[in-house]
Amino acid sequence: MVYQIGAAKADITAFRKGVGMMGYGMFHQYVEGVETPLSARAVVIKAGDRKLALVNAEIWSITLAVRSAVMERIAHLGFDEESVMLTAQHTHSGPGGYSHYALYNMSVPGFVPEVFEGIVKGIVDAIAQADGQAHPGTIRHARGEFPPDVEVAFNRSLEAYNRNVEVVESGGGNENMAIDRSMLLFRFDALDGAPLATWNFFGVHTTSLSNDNHRISPDNKGYAAELMERGGGIAVFAQRKAGDVTPNHVFDHKKKWTRGKYEDDFESARDNGRMQYEQAVELFANAAGKEAMRVEIDPMLSWMDFSRAAVHPAFSHGEKNAGTGLACHGVAFARGTREGPGMPMFLAGIATALSRGLKAWELFSSRWRSAEAGEKIRLKYEAQGAKSILFEAGERRILGIRNISLLPLPGAADGALAAFKKFYKNGSLADKPWIPQVLPLQLVIFGDHAFAGVPGEVTTIAGQRIEKTLLDILSARGVTEVVVASYCNGYCGYISTFEEYGEQAYEGGHTVFGKHTLGAVLTRFSQMALEMLKPAGMRSESSDGVAPEFSDEELASRSFDAKVRGG
Repeated sequence: MVYQIGAAKADITAFRKGVGMMGYGMFHQYVEGVETPLSARAVVIKAGDRKLALVNAEIWSITLAVRSAVMERIAHLGFDEESVMLTAQHTHSGPGGYSHYALYNMSVPGFVPEVFEGIVKGIVDAIAQADGQAHPGTIRHARGEFPPDVEVAFNRSLEAYNRNVEVVESGGGNENMAIDRSMLLFRFDALDGAPLATWNFFGVHTTSLSNDNHRISPDNKGYAAELMERGGGIAVFAQRKAGDVTPNHVFDHKKKWTRGKYEDDFESARDNGRMQYEQAVELFANAAGKEAMRVEIDPMLSWMDFSRAAVHPAFSHGEKNAGTGLACHGVAFARGTREGPGMPMFLAGIATALSRGLKAWELFSSRWRSAEAGEKIRLKYEAQGAKSILFEAGERRILGIRNISLLPLPGAADGALAAFKKFYKNGSLADKPWIPQVLPLQLVIFGDHAFAGVPGEVTTIAGQRIEKTLLDILSARGVTEVVVASYCNGYCGYISTFEEYGEQAYEGGHTVFGKHTLGAVLTRFSQMALEMLKPAGMRSESSDGVAPEFSDEELASRSFDAKVRGG
């Protein structure tokens, strides 16, 4: 038996002038033109009666809304929920407005039906074309390390990274080496040797283009793909452990943030893409001499409620009854990063003081509340630990204020805040969390590899722990390597380690379900992996419910209005 393989790509550029770009979350960054079109690339692999669709889209992230619409439209092709893995390469220079959740509409501002439809249609077209042209082929893989002197990626949160026990034991790391410098490439060929596709994993943020860019672009990974495709077939440059990894290492004293090698961001993006491309070309050649992968596809998908997940003692760092809590974004999230600054430091200081004051008051006053209300407050602060809470996305509050129109900061101070106040007044923020709480984790055994689909941004060491934990179990199935596939099937922010969370840098502030988020993910993935040691018909698949649905009326009241930018 051999694999049947099909590959295709389709356009998802979805240009609409004035729509905010997704990634930096800045109201002032919006679409004015197109530098380079965006694409969705699909590889469909069939093995006997099983098939798998691997998709990578040149957007900020897959959203639950996009996944749901895609699954509905490809149902007639015979794909079930667990056999479709949708990933994004995380460009910060593509249009937003394709999530149904309010917080991800805030800086756009609003839901944009044209963008949503353009992305969904492109992904569906790519899958359908790849499925329709599948023919016999082989899959081989190779891996290699970027040499230390290749300036392709750097750890942007070194203080948090160096807190990890693995790093402490090794004596600490520096920015250039405190990442996973390996690239893993899969080569898909027809039986006659003609290249059909390449799919490689390497974690680095697609943020060579800064938040002052207004032209649609797939950034560094898009330029790498463009170079690779000149040799034939389609080329995917997918993300792996990219949460704390940046392509930027030069501090720009004019802009007050880090950038790439060149003052022209587009030149830096192309340069970084060239480095990824050159590594991929070398691995592509090396893979030709490798043995073809065994023919096997075995997927599983589990919906997890990230807001109330229990953590197994093996992953709780010694804390009893460890678990997650409702989504909360910290002040550190609003401060941004070295490559994408956010809230000014003086405002962050004020917000931190207000957050701490609110925490003290809520814990004090909880003594006189009902037992249920008091326990809810205690569990919130226990789960969120060191975080100074700014947004309670699960409870729909900002600094404890539920009526957003009463926030003391005027809407005139920030367009995104003005939009949020407008959405609150028209009722479109009323009854659902502002970000998703129930999201899918996916595990796919594919030949001698396993892909772990994570709906968010995984830091270097967090990803390393996920991969090791799963490999320890799945090696009994003949799996030789586990690969974290991030920005997959949905988005819930970051997944940092327990130690990194305590630093409350950007990554910890954006780990919204609390200090035990990674422990919860490891717990569920371990359960899934153990089930996958059993024959398919004997497995127990646990899920925690489904994500809420949004009505057309609700989305219409929170849709993008071109007048907001005078367009």
